[in-house]
Amino acid sequence: MSDTSPRPRKPGKPYRRPKKDPVRMLAFEALRAVDERDAYANLVLPPLLRKARDKGDFDGRDAALATELVYGTLRRQGTYDAVISACVDRPLREVDPPVLDVLSLGVHQLLGTRIPSHAAVSASVELARVVLGDGRAKFVNAVLRKVAQDDLDGWIQRVAPPYDDDPEEHLAVVHSHPRWVVSALWDSLGGGRAGIERLLEADNERPEVTLVARPGRATTEELLGEEAAVPGRWSPYAVRLAEGGEPGAIEAVREGRAGVQDEGSQLVALALAHAPLDGPDERWLDGCAGPGGKAALLGALAAERGAVLVASEKQPHRAGLVAKALAGNPGPYQVIAADGTRPAWRAGSFDRVLVDVPCTGLGALRRRPEARWRRRPEDLEGFAPLQRELLRVALDSVRVGGVVGYATCSPHLAETRVVVEDVLKHRGGGELIDARGLLPGVPELGEGPDVQLWPHLHGTDAMYLALIRRVD
Repeated sequence: MSDTSPRPRKPGKPYRRPKKDPVRMLAFEALRAVDERDAYANLVLPPLLRKARDKGDFDGRDAALATELVYGTLRRQGTYDAVISACVDRPLREVDPPVLDVLSLGVHQLLGTRIPSHAAVSASVELARVVLGDGRAKFVNAVLRKVAQDDLDGWIQRVAPPYDDDPEEHLAVVHSHPRWVVSALWDSLGGGRAGIERLLEADNERPEVTLVARPGRATTEELLGEEAAVPGRWSPYAVRLAEGGEPGAIEAVREGRAGVQDEGSQLVALALAHAPLDGPDERWLDGCAGPGGKAALLGALAAERGAVLVASEKQPHRAGLVAKALAGNPGPYQVIAADGTRPAWRAGSFDRVLVDVPCTGLGALRRRPEARWRRRPEDLEGFAPLQRELLRVALDSVRVGGVVGYATCSPHLAETRVVVEDVLKHRGGGELIDARGLLPGVPELGEGPDVQLWPHLHGTDAMYLALIRRVD
């Protein structure tokens, strides 16, 4: 009689639990926050790193790798999306966002770092097993093994159209910017291919940390005594920290006597403060003061002349940040929570007025790389009425003979020169001052009278400034 009982299975390979890598887990968590909550990496990452350090999970090298994984992945997202698209059999919109985040982290390790290919793939698959499960980890493994078959230059040749066929799309894929942003930046910059390529490359570089020594409270000499500190390029109050410098460890920064501030923002405040003025110079206004960096510098400069700064910010919580930045100012100041389009002051009350208006932020893509993927061309239409109204109110707020500074951290012509020209045409009563002479030593400032700074030319954010004197 035959034995019909089931045969025992051969012992299989024992199941191995995935190993959690704290660096890649943190990077994934940061990317998910950026994707799910529209958070900004520069706000999400620091508390995650502090928590990891406090738990003893991280040392300095771990923090540096996690930072590179997050920022590198976000900066090169457009290029990496094109590569991943070539390796999957479905549109990217049909890939679950958490899966795409793991894939993007893996692609950055393969194409954007010196991590060996086998280590990049195995670490990414291990992360996928932890956060996605074994089934989807197999998909991640298959895609990344395809990506690992070529380097970044090879992939770009495969996924980017030739420059001669479509210059804007070629640059968009190669330099990882949305096509409309490439077009807008090119229009603002002018010139040929070399300039726009340098600008796009600069947008993808890690920016230096720049400090400001607030006059009357700190000196550049004090800050230059810190490790890895070197003088700023243009601002007499600027000090740059070499890579790895930690501003939070500097006593003057902790005490609020110095702050983190891009040199372009410092130059805007200094130009307004130094613009020639006839008559009294006693009352200054920062009409869009949050979060307070320019207000703190303006307040210190005003105090040196015995002037008073009024810092106005619409959002109460941001007004609180302004008050914190100004705390300890050597002279008198006032912080108010007020809408800059509905002024809480009488017309003609001020001698100098700054309005650093809300904008698309296309000038600070080095610091907020995710912003390039969030913004849409239609966002310009939402900002346009507010930018014009803030400038109109600023011109109403300054006395005849006083000066208004219109600033924005975007080089897009629709947010800069077009706004200024439109307001002056319809409102009248203002004349442009040549701002170039108020940025001494800064080269390549164009034909004036307004000024556009650039990351690739000046090492600053792409700040725009127009100075307008009210004439009636």
